[in-house]
Amino acid sequence: MQFFDLLMLGFSEALTPTNLLFCFIGALLGTLIGVLPGIGPTATVAILLPITFFLPPLAALIMLSGIFYGAQYGGSTTAILVNLPGEASAVVTAIDGYQMARKGRAGAALAIAALGSFFAGTVATIALAIAGPTLSSFALSFGPAEYVALCVFGLLAATVLAHGSVIKAIGMVCLGLLLGMVGIDVNSGSTRLTFGSTELYDGIEFVVIAVGLFGVAEIAVNLESKEQRGILQSTIGRLWPTRQEFRESWAAVLRGTAVGTVLGVLPGGGATLSAFSAYSVEKKISRTPETFGKGAIAGVAGPEAANNAGAQSSFIPLLTLGIPSNSIMAMMLGAMTIHGITPGPGVIQNQPELFWGLVASMWLGNAMLLVINLPLIGLWVRLLKVPYRLMYPAILMFCCIGVYSVSNRGFDVALVILFGILGYILRKAKCEPGPLLLGFVLGPLLETNLRRALLLSQGDPLVFFERPISAVLLAVAGIMLLMMVLPSIRKKRNVAFEESEN
Repeated sequence: MQFFDLLMLGFSEALTPTNLLFCFIGALLGTLIGVLPGIGPTATVAILLPITFFLPPLAALIMLSGIFYGAQYGGSTTAILVNLPGEASAVVTAIDGYQMARKGRAGAALAIAALGSFFAGTVATIALAIAGPTLSSFALSFGPAEYVALCVFGLLAATVLAHGSVIKAIGMVCLGLLLGMVGIDVNSGSTRLTFGSTELYDGIEFVVIAVGLFGVAEIAVNLESKEQRGILQSTIGRLWPTRQEFRESWAAVLRGTAVGTVLGVLPGGGATLSAFSAYSVEKKISRTPETFGKGAIAGVAGPEAANNAGAQSSFIPLLTLGIPSNSIMAMMLGAMTIHGITPGPGVIQNQPELFWGLVASMWLGNAMLLVINLPLIGLWVRLLKVPYRLMYPAILMFCCIGVYSVSNRGFDVALVILFGILGYILRKAKCEPGPLLLGFVLGPLLETNLRRALLLSQGDPLVFFERPISAVLLAVAGIMLLMMVLPSIRKKRNVAFEESEN
């Protein structure tokens, strides 16, 4: 009974005019940036982070989360119609979705993508509502040793699941940990890594790094590539799928939902990993694998369900344990920190209106996205004709104004440009910036709890192995790292990522 009472509390919060408005804005913006290639939810959330400083906490989180899962809907539109994924997780959808469009079944592909995403989002939201209170109660028993092990596990898992070289990913984590140490050490009072600059005494703002690495760097990378946007010439056709298409897709939607819900919880997981994994599953278990790549509707239904489920289930570790599972969740954590909210089990216990309001808004947001996407397909296609060279100056100006508005410091704007250059260099070197951001976010938490654990144990490092939970987490992290050393597993990992990029 308490579950339904809390759920009603959430809906009472989510249904207020202000929160409904920001839920709609988030869903609409998410769809828009999902449709427009070259922006993406990560860059958009980074750019909009400064605005959240002026919004109520729940409204800010509702809007940012709407952008994240809304982009999964929007990315499928251009992937199917133009063979140009607007979002990384929609790359797989383009394989069979565009072939369906060429055969005059674009409407059916779009409808299955939208309905599958709606179902998966609903299931993932239910999983969040059920798992959230249980995990938060369990996390209340965590001490400093458990949080150290959890941070180590999260950082190592993020490196294993990151694209490209594991060594480069570990290097990115270490760089993030170093950036998180900049400023005055609260224990000794001495300055660290400030290079004599008084501007760095308070450390580097999270917003500065996020906007630079993901916003400005994204613009620089996109300006290098030539725009090739060919609008589909054939008609979209009827939107409602046939009975045969429903029969071929419903099982794929269920499997994609299950895959996305599980993988979204893992550190380094999320929408993209879920989509690629679901496509691999569908192709392997299909009785007609030769149809994949030629317009198999299961190749659209599975990944689209998985990417939306993965996007929403990635909120589970953030809201229950205070550990972000990917770069966007790290930005959500930054937004919560801006409002003085400490992510973790205390949120559900002490601020139930925030947690349950966000859960309820996800249901509402998924319903809004179903209404927004299908009727406005013609508008989204016309938006593709807007040249990127006309959009990027406004985006860049918005980045600088937003960062300056947080602390009213020109120094922060200079740092944004500096981190933008760094982000561009990292991408050219094929180093994924996501692990760097996770290292920056988790670094202070790891350091604080490491000191507390060693202080309580009088400097005995065995404290991390004597407590069951921390010992298990460290053992799993060690096994993951050892497995990556094995040539066979490393080869399979590299092949999987090569397939996802092609």
